[in-house]
Amino acid sequence: MSAIDTNRVLGRAGHTSPFSKLIDAVVAWNDARVTRNALAKLSDRELSDIGLTRYDAEHMGL
Repeated sequence: MSAIDTNRVLGRAGHTSPFSKLIDAVVAWNDARVTRNALAKLSDRELSDIGLTRYDAEHMGL
């Protein structure tokens, strides 16, 4: 069984410095990477059960 971390606060209200934007971009990239890796471990049947194809799983977050 899988779990999704929903406790992460996305974005930083009021902070729009270039450094904050860079951090946000790195966090978003890493989240997409983790998601792609988790989906890559699923079989085609499991992906189909959740309404995704292998192509969807490989290109998630791009």
